[in-house]
Amino acid sequence: MKKVIMLLCLVAISSTYAQIKMQGVVKDSIGAPLELANVIAINQETNGLESYAVTNDKGKYILSLGKNGKYKLQVSYIGLASYEEIITTTESDITKDFILMPDNALDAVELTYEMPVTVKGDTLIYNADSFKNGTERKLEDVLAKLPGVEINDDGQIEVEGKTVSKIMVEGKDFFDGDTKLATKNIPSNAVDKVQVLRNYAEVGQLRSVTNNQDNVAINIKLKEGKKNFWFGDVTAGAGAAPSPNDELYLVQPKLFYYSPKYSVNIIGDMNNIGEVALTNRDIRGFGGGFRLPSRTSGTNINLGDNGLAGLTNIANAQEVVTKLASANFSYSPNKALDLSGFLIYNSSRLRTREENFVEYIEVEDDPNTPIDESLTPPNEETISTGREATNQFVTKLSASYKPNVNNQLDYDVLARTSDDQERQNLFSSVVGNTNQLDQVKPFSINQNLNYYYTLNENNIFAFEAQHLIKDEDPFYNAVLDDDNDAFDNTATDLGLNLNQINYDLNQERRVKSNQLDAKLDYYNILNSKSNINLTLGTIFSQQNFNSNIFQFLDDGTRLEPTPTATDLENNTLSAFNDDVEYRFSDVYLGVHYRFKTGKFTFTPGVSFHAYSNQNTQNGNTFKDNFFDVLPDFEARIQFKKSEALQFNYNMTNTFTDVTNIAKGLVLNNFNSIQFGNPELQNALSHNFTLFYSSFNLFNYTNVFARASYSINEDQIRSLTNFENVITTNTFFNSQFADENASLFGRVERTFGKIRARLGANFNYSKLNQFIQGRQSLNQRFTQTYTPELRTNFREAPNLRLRYRYTVTDNDQGNNTTKFITRAPSIEFDAYIWDALTFVTEFTYNEQENAGQTEVFKTWDASLRYRKDRDAKWEYSLRASNILDIDSNINNGAGNISVFSSETFIQPRFITFRLTYTL
Repeated sequence: MKKVIMLLCLVAISSTYAQIKMQGVVKDSIGAPLELANVIAINQETNGLESYAVTNDKGKYILSLGKNGKYKLQVSYIGLASYEEIITTTESDITKDFILMPDNALDAVELTYEMPVTVKGDTLIYNADSFKNGTERKLEDVLAKLPGVEINDDGQIEVEGKTVSKIMVEGKDFFDGDTKLATKNIPSNAVDKVQVLRNYAEVGQLRSVTNNQDNVAINIKLKEGKKNFWFGDVTAGAGAAPSPNDELYLVQPKLFYYSPKYSVNIIGDMNNIGEVALTNRDIRGFGGGFRLPSRTSGTNINLGDNGLAGLTNIANAQEVVTKLASANFSYSPNKALDLSGFLIYNSSRLRTREENFVEYIEVEDDPNTPIDESLTPPNEETISTGREATNQFVTKLSASYKPNVNNQLDYDVLARTSDDQERQNLFSSVVGNTNQLDQVKPFSINQNLNYYYTLNENNIFAFEAQHLIKDEDPFYNAVLDDDNDAFDNTATDLGLNLNQINYDLNQERRVKSNQLDAKLDYYNILNSKSNINLTLGTIFSQQNFNSNIFQFLDDGTRLEPTPTATDLENNTLSAFNDDVEYRFSDVYLGVHYRFKTGKFTFTPGVSFHAYSNQNTQNGNTFKDNFFDVLPDFEARIQFKKSEALQFNYNMTNTFTDVTNIAKGLVLNNFNSIQFGNPELQNALSHNFTLFYSSFNLFNYTNVFARASYSINEDQIRSLTNFENVITTNTFFNSQFADENASLFGRVERTFGKIRARLGANFNYSKLNQFIQGRQSLNQRFTQTYTPELRTNFREAPNLRLRYRYTVTDNDQGNNTTKFITRAPSIEFDAYIWDALTFVTEFTYNEQENAGQTEVFKTWDASLRYRKDRDAKWEYSLRASNILDIDSNINNGAGNISVFSSETFIQPRFITFRLTYTL
């Protein structure tokens, strides 16, 4: 690794010594410097783009040119005539200024080459061909090479440190709600331009009156040959792997059609290799682009999620079989009406195995109480094997009607349903063997209606409403052998029959949610630099909750238990939660004033809320009606066109869901039991954010930094008690404030064909927890550093060298731990003889804890052949997990424990694939 880095440095140094610097100033006809003018140098010998520059706010440019060469210079600026000149370099630096005249003064020069990066207002435009070298296959391969653009570990796109919320193709939404379907499926050879839309406004009428600094979208412009024709590719593959994956298969059709009137995108996938465009969890979180009208009101209401958690990472499975069928369309029957939508069906079958060692923290005895709180659960070793089966269906239909510039009506409906099941065999060194079944068939319908009306140039009205219906019916079954009698005390508290061969424990639940979120905005534009916004809104939510715990006896009969467990006030708890009804409403009035002065933009605001919060259960009604005032503030300093500093502050009220309020017993699983608190109140948080961004095309330096801090008052926290390794939790509003602070930064600089990047992330959290009735403080500080070097040669092979270093310090009262992760990685890609592409990636993971070090390595590679860049057929050989490692290692700490886990993964796969390109 060190030798490769030294080699890159030598290449950079040698290329620097072989070049000269040409610099100067670009001005207009009256001598004013031109910011963001484009300067291109074309090598006359190779007819290739040698260097390019964008002028800074003083009109200055810098080019790196080869010695003793001949170059064509082209200078351009929007609205002025372009200028062209042939220059010859020697071995000395050159200083040369340029003056651009109005269009009618000189004939326009036809540009031979396009600028790799141009800026037009809030839009960054990347010319994709300027960054391609022939090894790219999908959109994500192109995006990863663009300066200022990052594909993060979750597969989401980040631009200038902000997550991209939407991807469009030719201005039409592409599966609105997730960007991964676009990045992993749109072919790279169809991409002409990548337009980054900063300060993106969904509604053009509101662009001048709302703050959109955090909204970033991407629009893909297609090459001319891809419009009005079907394009895409179809891939089929097969291979072999160790049992039980003896026969591997893969079929992936990806077809696209775009015309001015309509578009159709079809993405299919069927494989048992584990290559998925969207995981089960991705689809569960697929939002369809919906945004709550109350998102800036200061009120958060949590409706909960009672579906299966699923795997966080599909790579953590031993076997993966998936089927995906999806389609996206748009249709414009006339200029005023746009229709669009998508349909996604996903089916997956997963097999998993995980081994864990859990060490629980010690709790000191409180001498001021008569009870002994010092009980510490025994250390636990577990072996978990499971199978997960999921069938998911998501569909969205949208209509947008714009009869004129003053009126816009939007309607969206998103429906989803799934059939999920997970079977798990868990062996615990404490409890023994347990077979578990989780299954749920939830569905939801989300509707959105927006209307925007511009009365005149000074008065704008906006109405937004969203309605959600959600029905969840999770069922849980656990059959415990309990050879060690570790569950007996818990079984007694639950009222179970102990005279059975094993415990056959079951729970039925039903959660129905109905929520309306609506607001009416009025914007009054006072002048060109200020406006006032009045908001009248409401949130109404109703949740109904039922649950029932029961036991199947050895003779097949069903026992409805009578628990002996009691709550905090020594009231006997029930195994039933019958008809728990939770109602919440918020009626609010918001006032915001936005004004600009010089480089500053200020938006102070305040919202007045009337809350009503009540739940009814067991014949009792608990009410909490109150009035609150929530201020917010935003300030922005625009130093330059591409450099800004932004500060945000807001107060937020957060309300919990019905599951935490239901008073009866609820099984999260057999070793985690909870009962709710009907008197829970809201949590109040103060949130501060500071964000700096600088995108400098003059010296190819990009800097992004974000600092945030939040402090929570009356936070809802759990009271945890142990019985062996079985926990019982309830909830209350803590009088101890919790805090979170984070700092993220990234600096990127391009030196010729080498791009250097350094990222750093710091996170501190302070959490007050209550175990065995005793308060303790859990503090965690995590620091991560990610230096990176990446080349972007058009002819030579390219390297990406990355190193991730993470240190996590945990202070859990009497227990302190430190985890260190070192993960150097290298990616290599080469395009050879205009026909052969070789791509490989290797990562070395080293995790250290208490002086013990564990290592695992990952190595993947592919070899692809096509006759030339325009060939229809491509043949590829791919190998994953070349080292054939069995498992990944992960060490960490929870709130009450420290764990070490080993997750078993898929073995070495080698597949041969054939791809046909339309």
